[in-house]
Amino acid sequence: MSTPIGNLSDITLRALEVLRRAKRIACEDTRTTRKLLSAHGIATPTTAYHDHSDARARESLLRELRAGAAIALVSDAGTPLVSDPGFKLVRDALAEDLPVTSLPGPSAPLAALSLSGLPSDRFLFAGFLPPKAGARRKSLQEVGALQASLLFLEAAPRLAASLADMAEVLGPRQAAVARELTKLHEEVRRGALNDLADHYAAAGPPRGEIVVVVGPPEESGAPDAADLDSQLRSALRGSSLRDAAAIVAAASGLPKRQVYARALELSKEMGEGNSEEER
Repeated sequence: MSTPIGNLSDITLRALEVLRRAKRIACEDTRTTRKLLSAHGIATPTTAYHDHSDARARESLLRELRAGAAIALVSDAGTPLVSDPGFKLVRDALAEDLPVTSLPGPSAPLAALSLSGLPSDRFLFAGFLPPKAGARRKSLQEVGALQASLLFLEAAPRLAASLADMAEVLGPRQAAVARELTKLHEEVRRGALNDLADHYAAAGPPRGEIVVVVGPPEESGAPDAADLDSQLRSALRGSSLRDAAAIVAAASGLPKRQVYARALELSKEMGEGNSEEER
C-alpha cells in the first residue's frame, strides 16, 4: 500500500484500516514506518523487508500468507515496487495463487509529473540513472527518442552532472526538478535542461528527495541538413562515432541508421581535414 511521501496526512482511510487490521506490516525501515503508525495510533507489529532481505525473510512472510494472515507491505514513502522493494514477494505470492491487492495513494514520480507543466498523456518512469557518466549517457540514449515525458529519480550530489548529461544527450528540452514534495519546503524548478544543469552546478546539491521530469522531443520537425551536420560535428569532437550518432538521433528524433550513416561520412571528412592540416 502507498504511504505518505512527506506529509503524514496523505494516507487514505482504507490504508489506515488495513494497517490496523493486518497481522503484520512488512516495511523497508521499521523506524520510519513506526513514525507513521504512531501518528495514527496503530500498534500492528512490524518486520523489516527490503532490498537486502534474503529468501528466508520472504519465505517467512509467505508462510503467514498461506495460513490466511493479512500482511501489509509498505515502503518508506510512496508506492511499493515503484523503485522500491517488494517485487519478489509479490511475484512469489502470485505464483502460489495467494491473494494480492493494491491500495493506491501517494507517488513522488506522479506528483512531480503533475507539477512539472510538461506533457503527461504519455510518460516513462525510468527510476535512478546509473551513477557513472558513461553508463548514464548510454541509458539516456536508450530512452531519448521516445515520444514521452521521462521521469527519473536522482541523488542530490549527482544532480548537476546528471542534468548536464541529459542536456548533452537529449538536447535543449524543457524539464522540471521537483524536490521535498508535499513538505514545507516543496520546490519545483522549471527550465531548459542546460539552464537547470548550470543552476545546480553553481548552487550546489539541493536538499531532499529529487524527481527530474524531462519533456518529450520537440515536435517542430527534424533538423535540416545543415543543423544535423552541425550537431554531429559537435558530438563527434567529444564522443565516439557510435555514441555521437546515438546522441544526435535521440535529440533529433531521426532514425539511428540515417544519423549514423551521415556521422560516418562526416567523420571521414573531419579525418581528412585533420590530415591535411598536419601536412
